[in-house]
Amino acid sequence: MMKKLSAFLLAMVVVVTLVGCNSKKEATADYTTAEAETALNDGKDLVGKTVKVKVDTFIEDGPLGHTIQAGDHLNFISSKNPKVKDGDELVVKITKVEDMLGSFIISYDKQ
Repeated sequence: MMKKLSAFLLAMVVVVTLVGCNSKKEATADYTTAEAETALNDGKDLVGKTVKVKVDTFIEDGPLGHTIQAGDHLNFISSKNPKVKDGDELVVKITKVEDMLGSFIISYDKQ
C-alpha cells in the first residue's frame, strides 16, 4: 500500500513539474495600442500603465532615439535599441508621455 501511494505521489509531482515548465507565460497589458491612443486622446494619464504595442514602423536611431511608431499618433522612444522589427508585438510600461504637435512621444521600459 505504501509503495503504491509513493509511486502515485511521485507521478503527480512529475506531472505538475512538466506542466509548469511547459506553460508559456504571456505578458499581459493594461491597454492595447488602440486603447492607449484613445485614452491619451481623452486626456488620461497612462504613466505607470502597460501597453501591448504592435510595431507599425521601427526607426533605429531616429532624431529622438530608437522609435517605435504605432497607431495613428503614438511614438514609443527609447535610448536603448528594443531589437524589434515591423509587425512585432511587445509589452511596455510607460514612464513619460508628451503631446507634441498632435502626436504622443512616449518613453517606456520594455517588459
